[in-house]
Amino acid sequence: MEFIVKMVFLLCGFVAVGCVLFICIYLIIAGLPAILEIGVTDFLFGTEWAGKQGKFGILPFILTSVAGTAGAVLVGVPIGLMTAMFLAKVAPPKAAKVIRTAVELLAGIPSIVYGLVGMIVLVPAIQRTFELASGASLLAAIVVLAIMILPSIVNVAETSLRAVPKEYEEASLALGATHIETIFRVTLPAARSGVATAVVLGVGRAIGEAMAIIMVSGNVPNMPDSLFTPVRFLTTAIASEMSYAGVGTLWRQALYSVGLVLFLFIMLINVILNLFIKNKKEG
Repeated sequence: MEFIVKMVFLLCGFVAVGCVLFICIYLIIAGLPAILEIGVTDFLFGTEWAGKQGKFGILPFILTSVAGTAGAVLVGVPIGLMTAMFLAKVAPPKAAKVIRTAVELLAGIPSIVYGLVGMIVLVPAIQRTFELASGASLLAAIVVLAIMILPSIVNVAETSLRAVPKEYEEASLALGATHIETIFRVTLPAARSGVATAVVLGVGRAIGEAMAIIMVSGNVPNMPDSLFTPVRFLTTAIASEMSYAGVGTLWRQALYSVGLVLFLFIMLINVILNLFIKNKKEG
């Protein structure tokens, strides 16, 4: 029985790795030919995208995805981390239970509902507040993404903070530190690895979201030169044009190439953060 269970675990591990390899190989096979045909420079650094006219420059999509993800992380990570610290170390049990339930419900809301609420409430509010022709913009996308990544950050960060040995905190308190000082200077650094994992999950959720963003960002291939500019992300470019691109055309292959760039971008972020965590541990 022990051997059988080990083989089942091993098989599950191979299945997980195999799925990642399959996706990677498929995206390379489907997306690389279009990049080579268009030209790496023209594809990655071109500023015009018009599939029907044969223009396939995705620099606006890349910069928009970077700006939108960075903005969502700058807004969502501090709020999510502070919420996790409150739930794990400060909140009374009854209050923590209520807030934790709300966070879990927030995680269960479909992304299309976020987009619908953002389109009905947030977009008109931005339009009225800043007197714009349209409130669908990069700012609206950042706000929606920041809200959507909160559950992942809160849940993982809270678990990591609770896993810190009590002896660390007791030693800090015994040396005269206050409770809040202990949380920020002892507990949080000790849970650094888990917090970084929470950030990775949040970044993955933000950069991979499509349906909610397509409803609030304007879905226009503009350069993100302002928070109030209607923009298009890498994910929304694929979602909005895949049904229109003919099978076997360069346009459709270019959309697969966009997916390849998105996949490589997410892999690069994971590698950088993992190396950062490893270096910190070794230091």
